Amino acid sequence: DRETGEWISSFDLFTCDEQELLDAVFELTRLDDEVLMEELKSIKATVKPDEIVLWLSKEQFPRREEELPKELLEYKKYGGKKEEHKKLCVFIENMDYETPNQFGYEIILGFKQAAFRDNWDVTVLPVNPTFQMRERYDTYMLKNGFTGAFFVGFALHDEWMAQLATTTIPTALFDNYVKKNPNVGYVGTDNFEGIDSAVDHICSLGHKRIAFLNGSLNSMVSEQRQQAFLDSMESHDMSVDENLLANGFYVADSAKYHVPNFLASGATAILCGNDLLAYGTIEECRSRGFRVPEDISVIGFDDLPTSLTYSPPLTTVRQDRIELGKSGYYTLNSLIHHVSISKTLLRPQFIVRESTTSAPKRRVKKESTL
Repeated sequence: DRETGEWISSFDLFTCDEQELLDAVFELTRLDDEVLMEELKSIKATVKPDEIVLWLSKEQFPRREEELPKELLEYKKYGGKKEEHKKLCVFIENMDYETPNQFGYEIILGFKQAAFRDNWDVTVLPVNPTFQMRERYDTYMLKNGFTGAFFVGFALHDEWMAQLATTTIPTALFDNYVKKNPNVGYVGTDNFEGIDSAVDHICSLGHKRIAFLNGSLNSMVSEQRQQAFLDSMESHDMSVDENLLANGFYVADSAKYHVPNFLASGATAILCGNDLLAYGTIEECRSRGFRVPEDISVIGFDDLPTSLTYSPPLTTVRQDRIELGKSGYYTLNSLIHHVSISKTLLRPQFIVRESTTSAPKRRVKKESTL
């Protein structure tokens, strides 16, 4: 007791709960060795403190620890901070990530590379709507000991996305944004700059009838890229034909439902929301007797590894997915350390290959043989 100078022997005063740090502090100037050793033995028998602090009087112990009994110094090993088990989780939905040719692969790889340098354990967990309905996000994180999470591939209408408005768990989102929560940050590529560079390229080649095949609805990325296309067309003094706009899904097979209408409406260039849609567009054009790029120019978005070797090699907007993954970790790490980051945008790079060329002087209507 600091007021009376009497030693209180009960260590109940030091034990709060099992999750809190325990500091055992001894003022040696107020204890004789026998009392001190008895109290230390009681600690050893009941609990391992996270820290044992010895306050030494300069007058009584001028050489500090050199003058202490060996028995006392032995108890130092019962202190020391416990090794922290640091865990992060990457939740992934609606996205393939198992092989290098898949969009999510390098994002996950970049996140892990950055996190491992700071000694974090990273769990990658695929989820679906049923999983999200079964348990609340915050509850799952706390129950499983995760400090923070990175969301990849989530849709705006997902259950957990709604819960992020009030979460206290540090959370980084790839291609999604939550307003007014200092615990949640957004990482992505500048879609407006990427789409504008594609429109600028296709306009410079003389194309007037430009179609845009976008990805799924209920996606922030789809909304941004559509708005970017409309804004860029307006800035280039180009009119937009509603017959040349469509939303599908971010898979190649989706192209066959929309490309025939584009062709019938006189499109000479088709800008796609991702590379997979561009692959499907090229195949659909070929099946109907149109050559790429001689009759139809096609542009993708992402620059997947297969785009370089595709036939023809695909003109596309590159997202640096390794750096996106790393940026996801850097954003999350900042949130964990109470630096509230709202948005992190990486610049895209426009890659010109062989799927685009000058607009044909005259579009010849062709039909495929059924």
